[in-house]
Amino acid sequence: MAEASKDEPVIWYATDEQEHPPGDATVLGFWIYLMSDALIFAALFATFGVLSTSYAGGPVPREIFDLRLVAVNTGLLLVSSLTFGFAMLARGVRETQGWLAVTALLGAAFVGVELYEFAHLIAEGATPQRSAFLSSFFVIVGTHGLHVTAGLVWIGVLVAQIGQHGLVANRRRLVCLAMFWHFLDIVWIAVFSFVYLFGMIR
Repeated sequence: MAEASKDEPVIWYATDEQEHPPGDATVLGFWIYLMSDALIFAALFATFGVLSTSYAGGPVPREIFDLRLVAVNTGLLLVSSLTFGFAMLARGVRETQGWLAVTALLGAAFVGVELYEFAHLIAEGATPQRSAFLSSFFVIVGTHGLHVTAGLVWIGVLVAQIGQHGLVANRRRLVCLAMFWHFLDIVWIAVFSFVYLFGMIR
C-alpha cells in the first residue's frame, strides 16, 4: 500500500466537547422561569378581564381606587428599577451593596403602600368575598406583591453573599435578580394600566 505523501495536508478532527462559559445553563433556566411566570400573570390578567365587571352590587373601581396613592406606588417601583441599574453599574462591593439596599428600601415602601391599600379597602367592606371583581383584583395585585416580597428577601441574601464572596463570584446571581426585578416592574406597569386606569374609565 502506498504511503501518504509528506506534502499532503493533515486534517485534525476535534473530538473534545465544546466548552461553554460557566453559568450559561443557569441564565437559560432563569429565562425559562421568567417565561413561566409571565404565563401565570397572563392567566391572571385574562381572569381579571373576564371578572372585572362582575360587581355583584358591590363597589366599582372608581369608588374604591385612589389613583394618587397608586401613582406614588408606581413611582417607587420605577425608581427602584433605576437604583438597581446603578447597582449593576457599580464597581465596588460597598457601592453595589449600597444601591441594592436603596432598592430594597424602595421595594419595601412599595409593599407597605400596597398593604395599606388592602387594609383600607377591607375596612370599607371591599373584601375579596364581596364580588368576583374584588376577588380577581386582590389575587392579581397580591400575587405581584408576593413576588416583590420574594425579591426583597433575595436582595437581602445577595447583599450578604456579595459581602462574603465579592462581586465576581456573585455576578451571575446579580444578573438573574436584575432580570427578575425589572420583570416585576414591567408587570406592575401592566397592572397599573389594565387594572387601575382602565378600571377608572369604565
